[in-house]
Amino acid sequence: MGIKQVRALTTTLPSVTWIPLARAHAERADEMTAGHRSRRATGEKHAIEDFLYDYYGTRPAQLRRWHPGVGAGLAPAPAGLAEQGTWKFYMTFPDGVVTLDQVAFLHARGESVRYIHGLLTATASRPVFSGCFGLHEWAMVYRDPDHRHPLPLRLGQAETDRVVEQNPIRCTHFDAFRFFTPEAVGLNRLQPTRATQVDLDQPGCLHAAMDVHKWAQKLGPAVPGALALDCFALAGDIRLLDMQASPYDLTSYGHEPVKIETPEGKAEYVARQREFARRAAALRARLIRVCEELMGPENAVRNREAVAPFNHR
Repeated sequence: MGIKQVRALTTTLPSVTWIPLARAHAERADEMTAGHRSRRATGEKHAIEDFLYDYYGTRPAQLRRWHPGVGAGLAPAPAGLAEQGTWKFYMTFPDGVVTLDQVAFLHARGESVRYIHGLLTATASRPVFSGCFGLHEWAMVYRDPDHRHPLPLRLGQAETDRVVEQNPIRCTHFDAFRFFTPEAVGLNRLQPTRATQVDLDQPGCLHAAMDVHKWAQKLGPAVPGALALDCFALAGDIRLLDMQASPYDLTSYGHEPVKIETPEGKAEYVARQREFARRAAALRARLIRVCEELMGPENAVRNREAVAPFNHR
């Protein structure tokens, strides 16, 4: 990406440190995506795991690329300069240290960084709401014989519809709400839109928690490799609960349902939901710090003030 004279690094990693980190990262990523890559080679579909790749646009090759993160430099190795120096948004100093080119990155993605920072900050400011019980997946099949997944409904269509009608629907996340059937839209106590996402996203929502992977991908090379994979791992774990609590029968995949139509199922869902919220909060805080390192302290403060009216709602 060219030679720059201005250096602003938090740390410079020697090759004996960053080469093993990069190798371990690639191995971990390969292990996490092995099933998907194997299925892709044969054209096999997976109703649970494909979501991470189709909906989020996750690419295994990109996931296995290790980035040191904003503010970190990679010293030359005996075999030569770090290969990241040839990647987009990287720069190389005259002494061979390779690092993220923050100016170029912000020039290209500054608006996204500000939006992500604002959304994550607003979301983190709110209490966990755990009274939705995963009914968004039920609302996506309500009174509709055409389902998104080629799986049977474990209660059948009529009983599935009855569960939707007998339980309050309180979905706060637009990217779940937008897949509701037309008949289910009016049953939701809120009517989320893309414009109100910063106003409504809350840390107990499974989809908002899964989205830490989405935002880590959007922040790309600014996110340290370990954080990126932790976000992906969390999204995968949450996706399983999302489907276990859905109306679909997952016995063909070897998974038992979380029967949210029962008091026991609701209690199990809430317990797991709160643990995921705890994990997501830690990752969300780390992504906020990435944004603030990119933006600088003064811009970060201004951006926090801009979303302050949305906080704690």
